Amino acid sequence: MPKTLKIIVEKHPDGFVAYPLGLRGVVVGEGSTYKKAMADVKSAIRFHVETFGRQVIEQESPVLEAFVDEAEAPG
Repeated sequence: MPKTLKIIVEKHPDGFVAYPLGLRGVVVGEGSTYKKAMADVKSAIRFHVETFGRQVIEQESPVLEAFVDEAEAPG
């Protein structure tokens, strides 16, 4: 049964960066548009799972929600 992963998408001045939560290892997608970044990260996730096996998908402690907040960096 397929598992749904939450994807974080960041908008930067030069494009978008996307990465999944709940996956062991580093998987990142990028693109000049939101849609391209999502397509790239989905492709990267497929490759990662095909290469390292379904055990890279974390079964315990699923991410229920993700939040964005702010904190001042020391300066």
